[in-house]
Amino acid sequence: MSSIDHPPAAVLFDRDGTLIEDVPYNASPSRVEAVPGAREALDRLRYAAVPIGVVSNQSGVAKGLISLSALEDVNARVEELLGPFDVWAVCPHDDGDGCACRKPAPGLVLSAASTLGVSARDCVVIGDIGRDMEAARAAGARGILVPTAQTMPAEVAAAWEVAADLAVAVEMALNEPCPRCRRMGSTLGLLR
Repeated sequence: MSSIDHPPAAVLFDRDGTLIEDVPYNASPSRVEAVPGAREALDRLRYAAVPIGVVSNQSGVAKGLISLSALEDVNARVEELLGPFDVWAVCPHDDGDGCACRKPAPGLVLSAASTLGVSARDCVVIGDIGRDMEAARAAGARGILVPTAQTMPAEVAAAWEVAADLAVAVEMALNEPCPRCRRMGSTLGLLR
């Protein structure tokens, strides 16, 4: 496959259900298990020199089910299994907290992009549920859905782009221009 003229400025991943198996409110590093093919997909981006990050809702912190220390330990285990990430953006709030960071709000995507020094409009967000895609859209980023057994059919239908697995999603991000997007100079702009 040939690469697009301008690869994404960064690719941002949801954590649970996308990079690692979804264990609700996981506070134990020993329960972290990588999704098949995750390391290879991430290494493909590293080889292409595309920055990578994690954007993750972790409401278990707000609910008192996970301590910040345990969350850091789990995230460290993720990096042990999958390699280093250029940025982590984590929302510790619950739905009722009204924060601007919790997906589907754009805050995590905007924060990660800002930390990397890139525009969110030039990023790709890869996730497994509608909230991930809504956050991408709200931030002006491209979203690619990788459905799992937990992904609702309506979320798949609403997604602009759907990939069978992480490897396909990464190749789409690197090699295929967004079908609902157009280039505006160096910025990836969404068509309305």
